[in-house]
Amino acid sequence: MASLDRNNKILIDLVRQPGNNRCADCGVPDPDWASCTLGIFVCLNCSGIHRDLADVSRVKSIRLDLWDDSLVQFMRERGNSAAKAIYEKCIPAFFYRPQYEDCTVLKDQWIRAKYERREFTGEKNNFRQAYCSDQFDTTLWKKGKDNKHFLKRIFQLSRKDFTLRYFIKEDSKLPKAVISMKDLNAVFQPEKIGHAHGLQISYVHDKRTRNLFVYHEKGQVIVSLFNAIRATRLAYLQKKHPTLRDNDLIPQITRYCLKEGYMEKTGPTQREPFKKRWFTLCSVNRKLLYFKSPLDATELGAVFIGTESHSYSVSESSGRSTRGGRWHFGVTLHTPDREFVFMCEQEQDQEEWLEAFRKVISQPMTPEDYANEANMRRGK
Repeated sequence: MASLDRNNKILIDLVRQPGNNRCADCGVPDPDWASCTLGIFVCLNCSGIHRDLADVSRVKSIRLDLWDDSLVQFMRERGNSAAKAIYEKCIPAFFYRPQYEDCTVLKDQWIRAKYERREFTGEKNNFRQAYCSDQFDTTLWKKGKDNKHFLKRIFQLSRKDFTLRYFIKEDSKLPKAVISMKDLNAVFQPEKIGHAHGLQISYVHDKRTRNLFVYHEKGQVIVSLFNAIRATRLAYLQKKHPTLRDNDLIPQITRYCLKEGYMEKTGPTQREPFKKRWFTLCSVNRKLLYFKSPLDATELGAVFIGTESHSYSVSESSGRSTRGGRWHFGVTLHTPDREFVFMCEQEQDQEEWLEAFRKVISQPMTPEDYANEANMRRGK
């Protein structure tokens, strides 16, 4: 009969070894669960997803459950590194690998793609072909522009001309919008959209950022669309920058928000009343966008953020607003053209915004950044 103490001690020693000391699926340190059928060590969060794959994976606690000698020996022979060599053998460069902080649908579909559908073992190529096909069609629920209702819309992703189109009806001959891969960005926003599979698609139209908020009832469909968009974006970037390597282009496929949330904002003379606005800050394009609410379709305005050597800086400001504002923790953004004064509700919000602004300001500007700055200043 297996010794509970002896076998659990062996497993605890195994999980401390390099490769095993991080979750095989999301990379979080110190996993304390394991799949005794796959031979991998996983965190509590990912173990919950594995429980839904009963035909593929059986999970046990390495500290609390009883392990037979044969299962312990299997874990010794396999481990995370050996399993990755099998289940992550052929991952396309564009495919997004979720981290611990990512939303559940991304992690769920990543785990199912690896172990249930075996998309990356090299056994079959049909999954990669689906992501990289000339055309990817799907029906999504899209939030209406002026209300909170979601309506069914037909979406068509084209690799031939690097566009995403959407149509009001199946028999519509003309698309409602044609979105170029040049500016398109897609990120999961389940909390903002109010659906576990919520995806935010942003693009630039008439020099202003516009948002589409969509979801699909099935997690596999929405994650497949997300990775198909990433595949098409990578193909576009490869054509635009033929001399750059994929490693240089991958970070540009998806632009993640560095910080977002509500602040109060006053006008250019700083005598106007403060108004509550929803702000998003992206470090990749160095833009601070503001909207009336998180689910607004179109930005109200944008601020480019350069470097300190180009007269950009940020500082803390304090004191109660006398111009209609309710919040007291101030942030002043200094640019060559004007000062922007914002008020945060909590001191922690103020600290986080200051840190986010300073991170962008400290980053060197690229030639594309200089062009974006010039275009934005000309447009004022």
